[in-house]
Amino acid sequence: MTAITSLRPVAVDQIDDYPFTVDDRFDSHYFMAWERRRWLNSDMRLRGEPECRALFFDLINISYDQSPVGTLPNDHKVLAKMLFISDDRFDQLCRLDFGPLHKWRKFNCDGEIRLGHPMVLKTLQEAHVRREDHQARSDAANINKRLLRLRNSIAGYSKDLSTNDAALRWIDDWLTNQGCSYRNSEWIERAMVAWSGHMQALSARRRTF
Repeated sequence: MTAITSLRPVAVDQIDDYPFTVDDRFDSHYFMAWERRRWLNSDMRLRGEPECRALFFDLINISYDQSPVGTLPNDHKVLAKMLFISDDRFDQLCRLDFGPLHKWRKFNCDGEIRLGHPMVLKTLQEAHVRREDHQARSDAANINKRLLRLRNSIAGYSKDLSTNDAALRWIDDWLTNQGCSYRNSEWIERAMVAWSGHMQALSARRRTF
């Protein structure tokens, strides 16, 4: 049996931590972004064997359903089963310069060593940023709607108070901290009393200096 001399052990401290964990979910990410022009001009497509290119693409698709998302098991036998080919054939193809695992590398996933690919990781990080941006915009829109409803409710008691943005923010925070889920008239009145008490306390504090 000929020894494979190109494989060398990698120190654990040389393996990067994977940026996503098993708790990170991309449930709505049922499709993947694919940089068509980058792929068409990549070394993998231009120099890889057709079989290797097909398996490479399969592995990328498989990784999106793994945990953590975007990774693969660091086990050739398991990967061969996922690809429906024999262990020997998979090992043979992986010895090629542009094999099915081209540019896949090891990552530390909460103590487990798994494989990740820079292109897959880039796509997931961009999706994560877009999701956070969408969530931030959604949260901001919800806050604005809640403040508008609060402003309209307070206007029925005090027009001046309803135009005081600082007071609205304080009252909104107070109601939230009180765990108020339904802001009926009783809660609005209690919040206005709390605001009045807050302002009296501030005035008294200023007089002590």
